[in-house]
Amino acid sequence: MKPVKLPIEDILDLHTFNPKEIPDLLSDYFAACIDAGIYSVRIVHGKGQGILKARVRSVLKNHRLVESFRNAPAEAGGWGATVVYLKRN
Repeated sequence: MKPVKLPIEDILDLHTFNPKEIPDLLSDYFAACIDAGIYSVRIVHGKGQGILKARVRSVLKNHRLVESFRNAPAEAGGWGATVVYLKRN
C-alpha cells in the first residue's frame, strides 16, 4: 500500500484510518510535529463506543514523545478528542 502524505498540523483526525495503523501513525506524526515545532496536538477519535479512544490512549500512556494528555475542551470535541502535549527536546 502506498503511504499517505499528511499535512503536519496541530490536529489529526483518525476517522479514516484503520485501528491497526494507529500506533505507527501516532509515532510518525508526533515526530513530525516536534520537527515542525508543534508540541500540542488534538487527536480526533470520535465518541462512538470508545474503542478507538481506548486504543489511542493505550498508545499514549507509554509513548516516549508524550509528556501528557487529556480530554479536549468541550468546544474542541470534548471526550471525542484527546489533547496531547509532546515533550520538548
